[in-house]
Amino acid sequence: MGTEGLGYYRDVPSGKKMKKGKKKVSEEPDRGGKRRRLEKGAAAGVSDAVAGEAAPPQAYVTEDNRSGPEPSSIKNKERRRKFYLQQKAQKKQDKREGRAKRTRDEKELKEQGLPVPERMPQKTIDNQRVFDETVVDPEDEEVALDQESDELASYFDGTPPKVIVTTSINPKGDTYKFAEEMINIFPNSECIPRKTASLKSIIKGAIERGYTDIVVINEDRKKPTGLVVCHLPNGPTAHFKLTSVKYNKDIKGRGRQTTHFPEVVLNQFHTRLGHQVGRLLNALFPQQPEFTGRSVVTFHNQRDFIFFRYHRYIFKNAKKVGLQELGPRFTLKLRSLQQGTFDTKYGEFEWVHKRKEMDISRRKFFL
Repeated sequence: MGTEGLGYYRDVPSGKKMKKGKKKVSEEPDRGGKRRRLEKGAAAGVSDAVAGEAAPPQAYVTEDNRSGPEPSSIKNKERRRKFYLQQKAQKKQDKREGRAKRTRDEKELKEQGLPVPERMPQKTIDNQRVFDETVVDPEDEEVALDQESDELASYFDGTPPKVIVTTSINPKGDTYKFAEEMINIFPNSECIPRKTASLKSIIKGAIERGYTDIVVINEDRKKPTGLVVCHLPNGPTAHFKLTSVKYNKDIKGRGRQTTHFPEVVLNQFHTRLGHQVGRLLNALFPQQPEFTGRSVVTFHNQRDFIFFRYHRYIFKNAKKVGLQELGPRFTLKLRSLQQGTFDTKYGEFEWVHKRKEMDISRRKFFL
């Protein structure tokens, strides 16, 4: 049998066996691979030329292409990234120039005594808030009458606060550290170890000893995660979620706290629920601040998150005033508000946060 028709045999000298598995080597070199490479290179050149016509190397942003073309239309990754960064920088520059021009125009109008057009307010989630019928005016007569007859009315008549700070059962980790810093925040307060006592028994003993408030720090995985504030003897009781805790030692440039009674500032508590929560937090501090200490406690509500900050005024000169943070800082979010003292079984809840029913819009707020 001849071997001319078998392409997988190799030509070997006579007298030797032929091995399988290797192709037959022809005497003339195969020019097909070189031809294919040439055809592929020509096609690539044509495609590059077409791409160059469709998306010219617009690596520089000009007046004509500030709004286009879209970076996604540029196929080359490096060119697309470079064009996007230049387009972004150009938009920022245009914005700065427009702001400066508007300021110059307003200044010229004021110098000429002409009326200055009002600027359009910037759209934010806060000023696009969904209408809430419970939003009230702090100076409303009906609100004032309700505040005169609520559970906190006797305290605002001048009763000094007396606060107990305690923890959950068998606390660990940073909970003790947070309790110590809470004692430094509330004047006339003390920390009582809870051990295994129930919260109802602690409330009963605190009422007998004349305490006005109880603050309970809950923990999870050795970290403080919750805060229960109970006003005595008739409530109300609020449960907050505790996040973003930063201790005194972690705050750079912090000042040293003093024993002066701080001034309390409540910001953006607009609804009836917000007023009640604000009064409950305000009841933890004396109503006669000592302004010589220059210390101020702020509860700032923004989108139902209550940010706590503790500062001191620093008078640099007769016109300039600075702030020095004393710490700690943390964030509260209301979970429930209950009438009376703490009672999870028979207590009557005025408000409970239900995520699936209430968190349906980013512009809906409750405080």
